[in-house]
Parts: sequence; structure tokens; C-alpha cells
Amino acid sequence: MPSFVNQFGPLAGRIMVSIIFLMSGINKIGGFAKTAGYMSSKGLPMANVLLAITIVIEIVAAAMIIAGYKARWGALALFLWMIPVTVIFHNFWAVPAELNMFMKNLAMMGALLYIMAYGSGPLSVDRK
Repeated sequence: MPSFVNQFGPLAGRIMVSIIFLMSGINKIGGFAKTAGYMSSKGLPMANVLLAITIVIEIVAAAMIIAGYKARWGALALFLWMIPVTVIFHNFWAVPAELNMFMKNLAMMGALLYIMAYGSGPLSVDRK
């Protein structure tokens, strides 16, 4: 691979995989009541508390990955958080239209596993 790919690829990849979480977390702040209501409709207890935790995880972990600061820990947090989120909100076995969203989440989880395994790369706060 050309050296610029080795140099800039990990940074671009970290930004690409994390931007969806960062934007999602920010958007949930503005639509807090609506999102909490949707979560309640899925049978989740204490939706307001779970939503606040979700916002923190999405924003903080995404920022960690983008900056390359403890990116492996940020990726782990998002990976673990995505397991119940994917099962609860993208249950394609009950709602076939959710299959694409379920598969998208699996792909993002794969990218997070890659960050956990190989770290953040050369252009990062941790430089690993």
C-alpha cells in the first residue's frame, strides 16, 4: 500500500465509522422527548435514563475514536452498547424491513472490532 494510505487511512476510517455515532448522539439531545418516547414504545424501562447514558456513550466514545485517544476503549464501549441496541431496535426476524439496518450495525461492529484489535494508527493522540 502507498505510505499515504498507511498514514491517513486509519484516521479517515476512524472518522467515517465514528461520525454516525457522534451525529446520532447530538441529534438525540435535541429530540430527547421524542427519542425517549420511542424507546418506551419498545418496552424499555427508565427510557430517560437509558437515553442519557446512550447520548454520553455515543458522543464520548465517538470523540475518543476520532481523536485516537484510548480509541480501543471507545470502540469497546460502542461495540458492547450496540449489541442490545441492534437486537432491540433492528429485530429483522420480527420486522423484515429492519434487515438492512441490522446488517449495517454488524458492519459497524466489525469496524469497531478492527479498532479494538489494531488501535488508532499513526495520526492519533495515542499514536499506536
